[in-house]
Amino acid sequence: MKTYLSTLFGLLFSLLQPINAQEIEPADQSQFPLKVMSFNIRYNNPNDGEHTWPNRKNRVASVIRFHGADLIGMQEALRDQIEDLQQLLPEYSWIGVGRDDGVDAGEFSPFFYRRDQFEVIDQGTFWLSETPELPGSKSWDAAITRLANWARLKDLRNNRSFFYLNTHFDHRGEQARTESARLIVSRLQIMAANEPIIVTGDFNVPPSTETYQIMTASLRDSRLLSITPPHGPEGTFSGFTVVPGSSYRRIDYIFVAEGIKVQRYGVISDQWNGNYPSDHLPVLAELLLP
Repeated sequence: MKTYLSTLFGLLFSLLQPINAQEIEPADQSQFPLKVMSFNIRYNNPNDGEHTWPNRKNRVASVIRFHGADLIGMQEALRDQIEDLQQLLPEYSWIGVGRDDGVDAGEFSPFFYRRDQFEVIDQGTFWLSETPELPGSKSWDAAITRLANWARLKDLRNNRSFFYLNTHFDHRGEQARTESARLIVSRLQIMAANEPIIVTGDFNVPPSTETYQIMTASLRDSRLLSITPPHGPEGTFSGFTVVPGSSYRRIDYIFVAEGIKVQRYGVISDQWNGNYPSDHLPVLAELLLP
């Protein structure tokens, strides 16, 4: 009996002792989901009536904040819109230049990123033209100057780096779009051959086009990779006003390189009293880097 009690007390005593933290198998902290958004916010056009930027800016910021995007590639942003969003979303920093002069003139295709989550290792801009290093240049049948902004970022949660690019293709020139796609693909092969790659943008084409085929020859459409069924409508070019039963063209994309997993994908159709925050619906993908 004494032996039994001694054994019992010994067992209880051992259970009450603090557990050595080194003996616990640590959880895998390397797989942090990365929430990436592509969002054409519509430029600040005073002729947009009730949909002018002062009436929309809080809604745009609310969508970004509520859906918890870590990295947001925007299109059509003017400098004053960027400054408004920086004030409304102080937890983010941004990168980008004006397309007309490489500084402040014209629309930006900037991207916002969580300042406490990412380290910017490198960054740059090139123009979608036959002279990519010349600010303000345009070629082929492009109606407007277009550019691509890129950065090499490190996610400080797991120290994993990746290459990110955000762009906006021409809305009229078919040749300009196909040549822009070829330019971007060739640049990625040189600049980020062995890195995880994420590309966001308004490409102004549906999936049936040559431009889309060029992009997806080396990258993957995140919608098609999503482990969970895609959320929301398929199309992204919605106009400002909700029209029940209507279908939209899918022209905004998040492309990823081989090896990146897409846990979730959605087109966000949040609206206020029948109005969207922009004439494009934002696209959101939750990614896992390899």
